[in-house]
Amino acid sequence: MNPILKIEDVTKVYSDGTVALSNVNFNVYPGEFVVVIGSSGAGKSTLLRCINRLVELSKGNVIFKGEKINKSKPRHIKQIRREIGMVFQNFNLIDRLSVLNNVLHGRLGYTGTIKGSLGIFSKKDIAEAEMILDRIGLNQQKYKRADELSGGQMQRVGISRALAQKPRLILADEPIASLDPASSKNIMDHFYNICQEDQLTAIVNLHQVDVALKYATRIIGMQHGQVIFDGHPSQLTDKVIDEIYNTRKPPLVNAQ
Repeated sequence: MNPILKIEDVTKVYSDGTVALSNVNFNVYPGEFVVVIGSSGAGKSTLLRCINRLVELSKGNVIFKGEKINKSKPRHIKQIRREIGMVFQNFNLIDRLSVLNNVLHGRLGYTGTIKGSLGIFSKKDIAEAEMILDRIGLNQQKYKRADELSGGQMQRVGISRALAQKPRLILADEPIASLDPASSKNIMDHFYNICQEDQLTAIVNLHQVDVALKYATRIIGMQHGQVIFDGHPSQLTDKVIDEIYNTRKPPLVNAQ
């Protein structure tokens, strides 16, 4: 089986000299539910943003479906992002819009600029958005404003919006960081089950090791921008966890 995503020697050094990623290498295969763990500052968020080109690499390649997307021209990025959904920690919803319209924003990559700006979507797009909301348990709230929802409901809208893109790959950056345990379980259950049912590939950043162990088909551990563990959850021993979350000096990287 060919990987859907290849990360090759990816390095990111910010303008202030901060080394966020240092020679990161791994492949992701179709259908995997990969969880990336590590302390704050480990490089998890930068990694996801490099994959969908919200952040530009300093060195290396991100290869999605055989294409070096870090080399793609700006006009092609919109097409690539159709197939890479993104779920944000802070939801990134438009508060004044309804739940349904927020989900329909996942179709903007397929809609003309004028229609998208006016919120004009096809009957098919609307029907599919309603179906997604039904799957994730929010169809009764579809006409509510986004700012009337609880945090857990907002994140389910965020996931629904990503699903509306009909992506091949979903990136989720700390999707349960601000939620209580019950809401977190609800979110992860829905997210994991839909990915399995639809055979979607997912890369999820998490702080919670216990949650990673419950849902991941594979775990990647990062520290100071480097991958120091990559394996099956059963291989994540207490010793390895201590190593991932232990503090040591970050590496020095020449990005030239």
